[in-house]
Amino acid sequence: MILTLPGHSPTELGIKLINEGPYKQEPANRRIRGLLGERWIFDTLEAQYVWEHPYFPFYYVPAKAITLGPAKTTKEREDKAGFWLGTIHSGAKTAEVQDWFAEDEKLLGGHPKDPYKRIEILPSTRQVRIEVNGAVVAQSTNNMFLHETMLRTRYYLPSTSINDWSMLSKSDTVTFCPYKGQANYYHLKVGDTEIEDAIWYYVYPTHESAGIQGRLCFYDEKVDVFIDGVQETK
Repeated sequence: MILTLPGHSPTELGIKLINEGPYKQEPANRRIRGLLGERWIFDTLEAQYVWEHPYFPFYYVPAKAITLGPAKTTKEREDKAGFWLGTIHSGAKTAEVQDWFAEDEKLLGGHPKDPYKRIEILPSTRQVRIEVNGAVVAQSTNNMFLHETMLRTRYYLPSTSINDWSMLSKSDTVTFCPYKGQANYYHLKVGDTEIEDAIWYYVYPTHESAGIQGRLCFYDEKVDVFIDGVQETK
């Protein structure tokens, strides 16, 4: 029996895995631990990478790895298909993804890094121009192009590329990426057009993404991006 991260339709997922099996799985070959309420609730060398779908894996840990003591498991449902659902508690807290560790590194984001994907950051002097309704918001020939397996290229510009910083306002949105770290955001207002969370940046990226530290990335899907004068598709 195995436990996985919460938050993705566990009943339907359990039925799918019983009937069809995972898309792929393999040993994680690393120590996986869970911290809840300042206590380790599991510690195992037997975790598996499990791809519930083709895009990225989750860590699955053996149910026997759950420690007794302050942490409790509450069985919520018994299913004749051969799986059970439950919630792990320690006091008033329930397990959250931020409490997972691979060796001594805290898991960032909603899933671990995919061992078959990578980040590549390349400096580029190709001109990147950002427009909203024909107004130029930023342009630069001092850029970092971030290539991530199976995803579109993202363009990170220096903060000096912004034409008018009064168009930007800080957002409260915070997201986490297992490859890049914690991202913060800016809203963008150009004339009467307001775009929420149009720009993100990393103050303290992971070491593998250090090349984008402090740089600004615009959502291609929300603004018009031109590379050497050619507009990118949204």
